[in-house]
Amino acid sequence: MPEVHLVVGICLLCANLAAGVWGGLDWLQRRPTAGFWYALRIAQATVILQVLLGLALAFSGHHADKLHYLYGGLPLLVSLLAEVVRLGSAQAELGGLDVYDLPEERQTEIAFAIVRRDTGIMATACLVIFLLALRAAGTSSAF
Repeated sequence: MPEVHLVVGICLLCANLAAGVWGGLDWLQRRPTAGFWYALRIAQATVILQVLLGLALAFSGHHADKLHYLYGGLPLLVSLLAEVVRLGSAQAELGGLDVYDLPEERQTEIAFAIVRRDTGIMATACLVIFLLALRAAGTSSAF
């Protein structure tokens, strides 16, 4: 089981780095893509799987440094917090506007701004998760 945890940890690092860079480039170039959102969900799935594997290892008697538990659990918290912030980003972009009263072109501009903001939030979260997971790997006994 520790080997599986190690492999999933490497996948977590790769998936979050890839999603973070992809989303960051999309945000910088003002060109949101659907592919980023698929990459993001894969990265989030690796976080969930890694935390579950880590808990299974901890409950089966494998113990790690306390910092490993901290840095291993924080990615899940960061992912959840980013989703909460993302939920509020549409409201921040809309303010008190009634979108349906606006011309279609303006509605499209607002939708684009919301997607761009969401992309930036989630890309940042992926990069933070990558750094936290890298630190968790550094506190692991596998290295």
